[in-house]
Amino acid sequence: MDLDDWRKKIDAFNEQILKLLNERAACALEVGEIKRAKGLPLYAPERETIILKRIKELNRGPLSDEAAQRIFRQIIDESLRLEQDHSEQEGSRGP
Repeated sequence: MDLDDWRKKIDAFNEQILKLLNERAACALEVGEIKRAKGLPLYAPERETIILKRIKELNRGPLSDEAAQRIFRQIIDESLRLEQDHSEQEGSRGP
């Protein structure tokens, strides 16, 4: 494969990753709704710890465990931000 072939392959992966990230974000919004309905805090540090530990266990490289965890920490942060923004929007609409 030449450079263009590799770039096309990367572009295809980027498309798949984006689709999966948006599907994950939709799930996070649903989780946020459930937490809100139950009066639970949106941020659950113990859940983040479990996720990051599992990422480390699943990782087979070439990304280092630390790199994979940094990526997932960012995904978790953005998911929480999305849940918080959605919760604020829902809260501003009133009962």
